[in-house]
Amino acid sequence: MRRAFVPWIMDHPLTKPAEPSTSDLGRRVRAARQAQDLTLETASRLCGVSRSTLSKVENGLMSPTFDVLQKIVLGLKIEIGELFGSTPKVSAGGRRALTRKDAGQRHAYRGYQMELLATDLAHKAMLPFRIRISAHTLDAFDDWGRHEGEEFLYVISGSVCLYSELYAPTHLNAGDSIYFDSRTGHAAVSTSDEDAEVLWMATSADIPQAPVDAAKK
Repeated sequence: MRRAFVPWIMDHPLTKPAEPSTSDLGRRVRAARQAQDLTLETASRLCGVSRSTLSKVENGLMSPTFDVLQKIVLGLKIEIGELFGSTPKVSAGGRRALTRKDAGQRHAYRGYQMELLATDLAHKAMLPFRIRISAHTLDAFDDWGRHEGEEFLYVISGSVCLYSELYAPTHLNAGDSIYFDSRTGHAAVSTSDEDAEVLWMATSADIPQAPVDAAKK
């Protein structure tokens, strides 16, 4: 079996003109970099991504992985919502964010539709997404997905198989959920005839994580 790359955190060069959402995201990344008077080379070092990758993202030629998005927002010290046109607000207390149906910020990948939720709230401890998974096999993916943080996946409709480099494939039906370490290689595909819809939540990259070795004990 080929190692699988989790669909919604995937980089891939676009073979056709970038969709507006990808182009808009790229322009916002460039604007954030230029607002700090950073060269592409300096920004790539701060973000921990290659100059080539950052350039492709800025020019709308690559749909960045969640891992790359994390690195960009941390390196440029911005909020992920800013990359999707939101202006996150900081509140001292009583924090809340309301997202109406289909009103989240969208980001498309090949065969995967991600909707970012609660993007108007800054400094969140978790990042919630609603994702439609249309991939039904692992053949399209080249490698495991992995990034900093922890994740929670809840199946809203359809069925999903979550593959992991440490565990046997886990089959999930509507109503099932799973929580796991994002640093462990993982991938998810729809196993139902229709596309699966899931609620996928990830902790921010700066949330303290237990050492992997300690977690295995």
